[in-house]
Amino acid sequence: MRVVVDAFGGDNAPTEIIKGASLASVEYNTEITLTGNEETIKKIISENGLSFYGELIIVDTDDVISMHDEPTSLVKAHKNSSMALAFYELAEGRADAFVSAGSTGAVVVGGTLIIKRIKGVKRPALAGMIPSPDGSHYMLMDMGANAECRPEMLCQFGVMASLYLENVEGRKNPEIGLLNIGTEDTKGGELQKQAFELLKNAPINFVGNIESREMPKGVCDAVITDGFTGNIALKLIEGTSATLFKLIKNVFYKSLPNKLAALVVKKDLGEVKKMMDSSEVGGAPLLGVSKTVIKAHGSSDAKAIKNAIGQAIKFTETGVADKISAALSEMKESKEQ
Repeated sequence: MRVVVDAFGGDNAPTEIIKGASLASVEYNTEITLTGNEETIKKIISENGLSFYGELIIVDTDDVISMHDEPTSLVKAHKNSSMALAFYELAEGRADAFVSAGSTGAVVVGGTLIIKRIKGVKRPALAGMIPSPDGSHYMLMDMGANAECRPEMLCQFGVMASLYLENVEGRKNPEIGLLNIGTEDTKGGELQKQAFELLKNAPINFVGNIESREMPKGVCDAVITDGFTGNIALKLIEGTSATLFKLIKNVFYKSLPNKLAALVVKKDLGEVKKMMDSSEVGGAPLLGVSKTVIKAHGSSDAKAIKNAIGQAIKFTETGVADKISAALSEMKESKEQ
């Protein structure tokens, strides 16, 4: 298997991206293609003594699409950027999976316009894994790919989330919930009410409406929502988590007894912090496109990139895209009968 990695996408590019690609290549015995400035890539590999499994391919380009560029410029002004060329490696069959920590909007545009949607998919969506108190993770989908959604899109998100969790995460009959302002069946606006009815009749284990305060408890395996709401929820969770750890740290530095107490619980707090670390998960798959596209967190370090590549490998090996296509075809045929 070959994974193409956008070496110049993300806050810590290119050094951390290349280091992560090296770690993944050796650990997972997978071949890597890196896109970006060849001279810089080779210099970083040499200076850090990095090695790769099999043949390392470098696709040379000096162009990079930034977080401030319009996402659609990926297929226009920045069609020769490191991200665009990585997408073409995947689209034209020279790679089996794609990973980038670059612009989320550009990843969605590339997945939709270069890789193309699975037949029958209304819109692809980003599905991220969020930690819960028991040490496991639940999925949040959509995390920001689609600010505006229709009810049938949310229904498809539920089906795609269920198939991903079953095949990649190994969860049998995963529970799928709909993010809403209350748990009653009649809650929400027209989008939520109509989506509720569609999800209730979909071939998934739909458990009904989920309130946002229940999300961190991991009350279901996947929480479905529109991208606007999902992105706000994600950033609120990230911000709350960071603030909470800062407040705890301030308490421990308040006095000598508190500092001594901190030494007692330091190991346990470290475990909690590790559990909340996004780098442990890797990235968010763009579900609904015909090939494997993984969007790693913008601040990804080498470990996060390594895990994102591992996630891409598992996604590809389990054939989730084909299973999504088959499930949507069956739903369409059932509706027409």
